[in-house]
Amino acid sequence: MLRPHPAVLRRLVDEYEALAAAEAARGPAELNPRARDLAYTLCVSTGTRDVRRALEAAHQWLAAAPAPAPEPAAPASGRRMPTPEPA
Repeated sequence: MLRPHPAVLRRLVDEYEALAAAEAARGPAELNPRARDLAYTLCVSTGTRDVRRALEAAHQWLAAAPAPAPEPAAPASGRRMPTPEPA
């Protein structure tokens, strides 16, 4: 089974959990459409049919994923990187 990129999976989990927490704070109500979409996407991404199991699988996969590579430093503003000469 293909697995989603850890950065994509992390964004899905973070957004779903934030929306679910906000919904829980407001009281029992139906999840908003974005939360339902995220739950569906998490289930499809993890090969599950229940969002709780999808979150469990996602957390396990993220814990086992290698640390993300650091992003390269951006050049100082106003200065351009030298262009290599053609061979």
